[in-house]
Amino acid sequence: MRTERDSMGSMEVPDGALYGAQTRRAQLNFPVSGWQMPSGVIHALGQIKAAAAAVNRDLGRLGDPIAAWVERAADEVAAGTHDDQFVVDVFQTGSGTSTNMNANEVIANRAIQLAGGKVGSRFPVHPNDHVNLGQSSNDVIPTAIQVAVSRALDGDLLPALAELESSLRDKAEQLEDVVKPGRTHLQDATPIRVGQVFRGYAAQVARSRHQLAAAQETMLALPIGGTAVGTGVNTHPEFARGVADALSRRSGLAFAESDDHLAAQATADAFVVAMSALKQTALALAKIANDIRFLSSGPRGGLGELVLPAVQPGSSIMPGKVNPVIAESLIQVSAWVVGADASVSWAASMLSNFELSAAQPLIALQLLESIRLLAAGSRNFDERAVLALEADRERCEELVERSLALGTSLAPRIGYDAASALVKRAHETGASIREVARSSGEIPEEEVDRLLDARAMTEPG
Repeated sequence: MRTERDSMGSMEVPDGALYGAQTRRAQLNFPVSGWQMPSGVIHALGQIKAAAAAVNRDLGRLGDPIAAWVERAADEVAAGTHDDQFVVDVFQTGSGTSTNMNANEVIANRAIQLAGGKVGSRFPVHPNDHVNLGQSSNDVIPTAIQVAVSRALDGDLLPALAELESSLRDKAEQLEDVVKPGRTHLQDATPIRVGQVFRGYAAQVARSRHQLAAAQETMLALPIGGTAVGTGVNTHPEFARGVADALSRRSGLAFAESDDHLAAQATADAFVVAMSALKQTALALAKIANDIRFLSSGPRGGLGELVLPAVQPGSSIMPGKVNPVIAESLIQVSAWVVGADASVSWAASMLSNFELSAAQPLIALQLLESIRLLAAGSRNFDERAVLALEADRERCEELVERSLALGTSLAPRIGYDAASALVKRAHETGASIREVARSSGEIPEEEVDRLLDARAMTEPG
């Protein structure tokens, strides 16, 4: 162990650690979950610190070679080289100060190594005076979360949903000619084509993508430059714009300085919007997965209209049983995201007080885990369920023919009351609507098949 000092006194730090006294103190103070801040936030912090060093150099506030050492060390953090040095539990101070100082200490000590100095000496690079120059945890941490969320949406979840949407549209084309009973209130309704059902699913996913893209726009206006309370104390007036521009160049995303730093730091509004869009996506995916799970139920005692690929044995006691496990997995992911939305909403409300929203670590965890899980769950559902899914054409045809909802097409011809009587007779006798209509004599036999054309009932008019 080596001995370091911070403003509260001396602290023993493990030999070989790049972090310092403040990080070690926080590590001991928060033995809560064993979960560290999401790696996306850590990597974003590296990008921010590298950009800050370059901007401060350009503004004449940080000289070389210190700026160069800090930038190089921060780039290593951004690349994930030092992930093992970020040891503070995610359930920490609500501003994320401990993680910000973790980054400052790791970058400073790595920069000291690059300069040929002694780790822990704070010379020639200081974690506060140099790495954190012109910054505060209160603007850096929400900025890092917004950068991480923007990158995760752009690089992971939005592409995953686009792939799923494409597969659903392809499946709609493949099954366009298959007619099945529609269902409302869990009861038989007028016929619908399987292709129409899957186009509806694809449209749900498309709407989710659009809402997530809109939420991502709110992530691009960065709090950086507000420092402690949004007033920008101790930073250069051009610092925020310079860092946003640098982050844009590094990421390819259109980051910009927030138009109101006080609102950006005092609230979690942008995060609440993003989490709400993630919840909506989760609910859409759960609806699709649950529909497909029920439509494939059986194979003999359920609906059995769809046939899911068999991916693993479904029972330790019932031989040959196969379950809709991929759909169940996605529904569980969706449930997790709904819970994440509740925790973000509650924390954003209870911990957004005066000039700071102090729920940053929790928000980071819930947002980024939700994005990761939804992306992975969507891809898995696409690859292991949707792509190989088929329709049982004979079963669909049988159920349509037996459906009492076919009587709907008779109402314009013989009236609602007469059609209702035919439907009631079919239900009581177990006969089909076609059989009852033919035997009733109310409709010429040559018209019955035309009126009861299930495919025609799936088209307007």
